[in-house]
Amino acid sequence: MLQRLIPRLQEVAGLERILVVDNASTDGTGEWLAGSTSPAGVPVELETLATNTGGAGGFHHGLEWAVREGADLVWLMDDDGMPAPDCLDLLLERVERDGLEFCGPAVLAEHDPERLCFPIRLPGGTKVVHAMAEVEKAAVDGLIEGVVIPFNGVLVTRDLVERIGLPREEFFIWGDDVEYLWRAERAGARIATVVDAHFHHPATDDLGTPMMFGRTTYNHTPSDLKHYCMARNNTLNLRAYRGWVHVLLFWLKTVWFYLFTRRQPARIPLSARAAVAGLRGDFSGHRKYLR
Repeated sequence: MLQRLIPRLQEVAGLERILVVDNASTDGTGEWLAGSTSPAGVPVELETLATNTGGAGGFHHGLEWAVREGADLVWLMDDDGMPAPDCLDLLLERVERDGLEFCGPAVLAEHDPERLCFPIRLPGGTKVVHAMAEVEKAAVDGLIEGVVIPFNGVLVTRDLVERIGLPREEFFIWGDDVEYLWRAERAGARIATVVDAHFHHPATDDLGTPMMFGRTTYNHTPSDLKHYCMARNNTLNLRAYRGWVHVLLFWLKTVWFYLFTRRQPARIPLSARAAVAGLRGDFSGHRKYLR
């Protein structure tokens, strides 16, 4: 996926360096980068990790690396996304104009840009939206305040990183982005989605699956690894930032979803083990699901 992302980034004005974290891949990423050439002034640098630390570890190491090298602004993304050519310019404009500290683009489904790749809950209510038109309608002065989809083309300021630290690498995957967002929120950071800035990402159809007769949604995944991490990390996040009522509601949703909405009763004990591990601070259980 880097083969298409790196050339796009090299076309973006304003980038000083492109830092790539190779999460112990075995697909020839390092060899491909070593053999590629960069236009003058846009060096591509590689850090290869000894073990697979998941997306959480990748962003932890990448953000630490960028700040250590003196970056004042860091543009974060996974290798499966693709920023629009003007994405960075539009984000930088709002950082300078509005003092945003943690901002990102609208993340659109790659093959259906009228829809969001990841549904969002609009501020001030419980409504979850999937259509880009609804986001545009809800925007105030081109922004959705307090909402961002972390690590999909987001800009983070050095000052914010120094205040709140780095993403929690022990989360491995799923929930590290939400935890970082809520940590920034608690620190009083200025957070927003810049609606005119676009970032394309492969669709994830099971995210935001309707349940309870359409009254709410659930982030289902067929992967046991992803579900384990989601159940563990979401339990921990809700307890730390939203309170026990939200933890209990999440557990209720999980039981309902796998009994009635998408009947997979075996997911319930798996979810329970993950939740207990999260409450105990045990971040080792996901390893049994690695392949």
